[in-house]
Formats: sequence, structure tokens, C-alpha cells
Amino acid sequence: METKRTRDWRNAQKRRNKSRDIRKTLLNFRGEKNWKMLYTRSDKLLRAAQLGLEYPRITNQQLALRGLEEYYYSDERTFYMQS
Repeated sequence: METKRTRDWRNAQKRRNKSRDIRKTLLNFRGEKNWKMLYTRSDKLLRAAQLGLEYPRITNQQLALRGLEEYYYSDERTFYMQS
């Protein structure tokens, strides 16, 4: 018996074999949007760059300590004090 391969038959086959089509799922997946679901540091860095966020977050105290360290270890003080 010969099967008529009409448009309806092709659509039924497509619905039946949809789970096997890996290319379509790769195109549909856009990445994780929930920050908690991002697991690796590199993923979080990429997502933070896309969103314009600063990651890892730095507290004001850490910024102040970093500024003091830069001030103490820089040679700019001697340059400005020469005049």
C-alpha cells in the first residue's frame, strides 16, 4: 500500500519528530536570564557586561582600601612635591 505524502502527512511527521531536531532548539535557546541560575564566573562576567553591571560587586570600603593602596604605592607624590 502506497502512502500519500501530502502536506498534512508532512506536518504530522514534523510534529512527531520535533524532539529530534536539535538545530531548532539551539536557535531558540537565548541563555539564562535569572542571575541565580548562572553557575560559572565566566557566565556571570559575560552577563554582567551585557547588562552594564559591575561584577563582582565591590563595596565602598573595598574601593577606599584600594584607593589608599594605590596612593601609598604610587610615585606621583614625589612628582607633585618636587615643585
